[in-house]
Amino acid sequence: MTTVADPGTAVRRPPGAAPPVWNRRRREALAGYAFVAPDLLGLMMFVGLPMVLSLGVSLFSADGFGGYTYVGLDNFRQMAEDTQLWQSVRVTLIYTLAFVPIGFVVSLGLALLVRDHFPGVGLVRTMFFLPHVISLVVVGIAWQFLLVDKQGAVATLLRPVGLGDTSFLGDPSLALGSLVAISIWFLMGYNMLILLGGLKDIPKEYEEAAGIDGATSWQKFRHVIWPLLRPTSFFVLVNSVVGSVTGLQAFDLVYVLTQGGPAGSTSSVVFYIYQQAFTFNNYGYAAALTTVVVGFLIAATGTMFGLTKGGRFDAG
Repeated sequence: MTTVADPGTAVRRPPGAAPPVWNRRRREALAGYAFVAPDLLGLMMFVGLPMVLSLGVSLFSADGFGGYTYVGLDNFRQMAEDTQLWQSVRVTLIYTLAFVPIGFVVSLGLALLVRDHFPGVGLVRTMFFLPHVISLVVVGIAWQFLLVDKQGAVATLLRPVGLGDTSFLGDPSLALGSLVAISIWFLMGYNMLILLGGLKDIPKEYEEAAGIDGATSWQKFRHVIWPLLRPTSFFVLVNSVVGSVTGLQAFDLVYVLTQGGPAGSTSSVVFYIYQQAFTFNNYGYAAALTTVVVGFLIAATGTMFGLTKGGRFDAG
C-alpha cells in the first residue's frame, strides 16, 4: 500500500535560512579556497612580500652593508640617463621577439608531430622533453663546451662547410642568436607537452567531420584545431614572454655562457639588475629596476588578458 505524505507534515525551512543549493555552493567554494590557500600563501610570502620590500628599498641608496640613505625617486630618475640599462632593454626586447614566436612555432610543430600514436611515440616525446629536466647551469656548461672556438664539437661539425672558425659566443653579432637557439632547445619539450595536452582535448570527431566535408590538412588546422587551441596557446605565449624577461633562461644561460658579453650584446635586463646589486653593491637602484620590470610585466600581462579574453578571442 502506497502512503501519500501529508503536505502539512513537510519539513519547513526556518525563516531566513539559506536554501540547500546555496549551502552546497558555499561548501564547494570553501573547499576550493582551502585547496588554493597553500599556493596563495606561498605567493604572498615569496612574491608579494618581496615586491613590497623591493619598492621600499628602491627609495633608498643602499650599499648592502647596512647603509641606507633616503633618496626618494632619484633611483628612478637615474634610469633615463643609464645607457647600459637601455642597451640591456634592447637586448631583452630582441631576445623576446625572437624567442617567443620561434619557440612557439617549434613547440607547436613538435606537439602536432607526436599527437597521434605511432611506434615509439613515448620515447620520442621523452627525448624532446629531456633537456627541460636538466639544470640550466649544466645546460650552459655543456653548450659552452660544445661551442668552444675552433675546437668545440659544433665547430668540428661545421668545418667542412667553412664555418669551423666561427665564434658563436665571442662574436657580438652571433652571441645573442646562440642564446635564443639554446633557450628554444631547452624549453621546446616543456611547451610541447602543454600544447599536446590542449590538442588531446580537441575531439577527433571535429576533424573527421571537416575531412568528410573535403577540408585539407591546413584547413583542418586553421578552422578546427587552431581556434580550439587558442586558450592553451595563450598560456604558452604569456609564459614565454614572462620567461624571456625574468625567467631562468634570461639569467642562468647569460651568466654561465657569456657574462653579458661580448660588448654587452647578451646583457639582459635581469642580468643587469644582478650586476647592479651584487657586483656594484647598488641595491637601491637594483630594487628600483626590479620594481619597474615587475610593474611592466603586470601591465603587459593584464593588457594581453584584456585584449584576448584569456585566449578566447571570439568570446563575447
